[in-house]
Amino acid sequence: MKHNEVGRVGEDIACQFLGRKGFEIIERNYRRPWGEIDIIARKKGIIRFVEVKSVSRETLPDISRETNGYRPEEQVHPMKLKRIFRTAELYMSDREGEEEYQVDVIAVFLVPDKRMARCRLLENIL
Repeated sequence: MKHNEVGRVGEDIACQFLGRKGFEIIERNYRRPWGEIDIIARKKGIIRFVEVKSVSRETLPDISRETNGYRPEEQVHPMKLKRIFRTAELYMSDREGEEEYQVDVIAVFLVPDKRMARCRLLENIL
């Protein structure tokens, strides 16, 4: 599986995961010149700006063991967070939204040949 394909599949799985958790998906791949937000969702009146980080593995060990020390969410570095936050603020101001909002990260672990995936949601990371 190519890098872009892993990301696209990971975002699709993240949307399904959020849907099962009671989130309403509002928008995907919201782009502005300085940043992109993978998923914009709502749950309990709070807008959630979700960054998805996906990794493809041949085997999927127990997620609680941090998949041999690799944590995709650690790829959301401070500069990336700054771009996400700035993009989220623009999204809210464009809609003149008074709603609360937060930034979340979903780590998606894929095993494509077995058609398996696991997700880990980290909420309100800022």
